Amino acid sequence: MSIRPGASLLLPILVLAPALALAEQPLSAIDWLSKSLAMPQSAALPQSPAGSTENADAAPDVTVQPLGAQVPDALGILSDKVTGLPRNLWGDAPSAEIETLINGLSPEGLPALQELMITLLLAEADPPVDSGARPQLLLTRIDKLMALGALDQVRALIELAGPASSPELFRRSFDTGLLVGEENRACMVLAASPGLSPALPTRIFCLARQGDWSAAALTLDTATALGQVSAEQADLLARFLDPDTAEASDPPAPPVPVTPLDMKIFEAIGEPLPTAALPIAFSHADLAPNQGWKARIEAAERLARVGAISPNVLLGLYTERKPSASGGVWDRAAAFQRLDAAVEAGDGAATARALPAAWEAMKSVELEVPLADLFADKLARLPLSGEARQIATALALLSPDYESLTAAIPPVDAREAFLIGLARGQVFNLTPPDSMGRAIAPAFTAPSLPEDIADTLQHGRVGEAILMAMARITAGAGGDLPQVTAGLSTLRKLGLEDVARRTALELMLLERRG
Repeated sequence: MSIRPGASLLLPILVLAPALALAEQPLSAIDWLSKSLAMPQSAALPQSPAGSTENADAAPDVTVQPLGAQVPDALGILSDKVTGLPRNLWGDAPSAEIETLINGLSPEGLPALQELMITLLLAEADPPVDSGARPQLLLTRIDKLMALGALDQVRALIELAGPASSPELFRRSFDTGLLVGEENRACMVLAASPGLSPALPTRIFCLARQGDWSAAALTLDTATALGQVSAEQADLLARFLDPDTAEASDPPAPPVPVTPLDMKIFEAIGEPLPTAALPIAFSHADLAPNQGWKARIEAAERLARVGAISPNVLLGLYTERKPSASGGVWDRAAAFQRLDAAVEAGDGAATARALPAAWEAMKSVELEVPLADLFADKLARLPLSGEARQIATALALLSPDYESLTAAIPPVDAREAFLIGLARGQVFNLTPPDSMGRAIAPAFTAPSLPEDIADTLQHGRVGEAILMAMARITAGAGGDLPQVTAGLSTLRKLGLEDVARRTALELMLLERRG
């Protein structure tokens, strides 16, 4: 599909000034979203100041929906049968409280909690009591997934809702397309959606991507003549449209913050921006086949660390070719390849030699759990002793099959006995080896709900209770150990036994304590 001059991307230039002013209004908690639309088509209703008594006697706001209409906040790609969570996940909790808890949660470093977080964000559930036609909670969930780098999941949710069904959803769809290399498709959606008004950079970018360079240049020239674009932005867009201009002078400084559209334009003018210092979602751009091997591995490491991609992606990249240099990522790739070759050959002696180096390499980038996902089962079948046996046991405890893989392992000391007991959910009469173990043990011997979480559950707010439990465990990992007890107890009381055990094991085995 090509974009024709006069189509929706070429709205009259004279309307740009007020539209661009509206585009400056904040639309998302994520500050790096591209301002891809010139005029938001929907906005939150103005709120009365706190404590105001104006219109106090007026009738309360009522959300009106056609019978049978789909409420966007109810959408999810995981059914209650898949998640095991109740359909009435949010109970009578208002959207604002749920959104605050979601926005405030940062479970980095504990993969079991990261996985639970993503499951909760993707769950299909009854909408909050105050949900309406505007997908406010859905947008919050999508934004959190974007912040976690889970772009495949973001795309699935947006496709379910319809990428052009609202300006807010389109902005996220457009940026996700840019980050995963599907900018042409994003521009086609925009061209086919007359209700969406593209901002000037978006319009020029999409016209150029679809081959209509003359229309793109005319749009820029007219906007520049009318003073509707800053000198810096005009210079950047001119470089994008004319490579000779780009080569004639020094490149412009990147904006702050960098948006996905900025990243694509800088890439097009031959000045690609390094993604390592950008939000993790930008790492997806470095997974493209045209990127260098080192950049692709480093991007996969960042994304695998937060559970945004499958460990198999990491496996494929680490073993793609032989490292031609040493140090850093090359040493990690070499150590990984030696372990992979030894395990695949079933060579116990070679595995015992390779495993310690691979373990240390993956620990240095916090990838112990992906390593466990990939190798724990195979390592359990090899005769290992000494340090290799100790590492293999740790990997078994960190794997999804922690209980079955450790069922027949005789513990060599009190610490290992406690860890294997955790894997079975039974730590009675076992001695915790350290302060973290002492915080974990009561959650498995006498779990009790904190008073505030018990009150939350009285109102049927299961999802809110889960978020509160996760926040407590995260705080506990940073040193407030009684919060670990409260959070793990809550997970177990809610029937999330697998998550509680895996989280406890990760708290013991991973060095993520603040």
